[in-house]
Amino acid sequence: MNDLKNPGATEKRTLVEEGTTFKGSLSSTCPILVKGTINGDLEAPSLTVAATGSVSGKVKAGELKSEGELSGEFDVDKIVLSGSVKDNTVIRAKALEVKLAVTGSKMQVVFGEVQLEIGDQPTREKAEPVKTDGNGKSVPPPPAET
Repeated sequence: MNDLKNPGATEKRTLVEEGTTFKGSLSSTCPILVKGTINGDLEAPSLTVAATGSVSGKVKAGELKSEGELSGEFDVDKIVLSGSVKDNTVIRAKALEVKLAVTGSKMQVVFGEVQLEIGDQPTREKAEPVKTDGNGKSVPPPPAET
């Protein structure tokens, strides 16, 4: 993924420049770099939202790195957040990394009304509660019938 401060000039990418607002469906086989605003459906192998950027809508991407503003529904493999996430946003990812930015002397993460789903979908085996004995030790499940 491109470094926001020094993006590679030779690498193909789709660019939404600062001062540009795109509304509608956008699909790209190249990485997308957003310095402006996108409102709508978006699909790409990777998405980078610069500090000046904003993406709102349904997004499907392999990797998402955001220093800007996100809102809507995001289905990604990996996400790196250091920007802001608006209320009523759903993020589904296999991996999540949050980078805190220092503003003044405090560091904070604010998610508001956000639904985060991290990791693989649980299977029935994983979803069943662990049984414990009277001392708090887990008890193995009974052997499967053959």
